[in-house]
Amino acid sequence: MDRSEAKKAYKQAKRPMGVYRIENTKNGNSYVGYSIDLQAGINRQKAELKFGSHRNSVLVEEWQTFGVSAFEFEVLDELELDENTQADPVEELHILREMWVRKLEKAGTSVVKL
Repeated sequence: MDRSEAKKAYKQAKRPMGVYRIENTKNGNSYVGYSIDLQAGINRQKAELKFGSHRNSVLVEEWQTFGVSAFEFEVLDELELDENTQADPVEELHILREMWVRKLEKAGTSVVKL
C-alpha cells in the first residue's frame, strides 16, 4: 500500500466514539467528557493539560498541583451507531455522558463535565 492509499484508508477507518473520564486519584475528582474519536479526544485532553491550555481551569490547577501521575484516563463507554440511523452522534454522546455523570454521582464521585 502506498502512502496515498494508507492516508485514504486512515481517513475512512471507523474510530470508536464514546465517553471518557479523567480521574484525579489524589482527591477523587472526576472529569467526564465525550468525543466522536475517543483516542484523539483523550490525546487532546492530555496535550491541553500538559501545556496548561485546557479550558477547565480547575483541572489545569489540579494537574499542576498533583502532577501527571495523579491522573488516570479511562474510557467509560463506547457508542456504536447503525450506519442507517438518523441519530446525531454528538447528541447521542451528550446523552450517554449525562447518564455516566448521574451514575458516578450516585456512587458518590465528585464529577465535573468537560
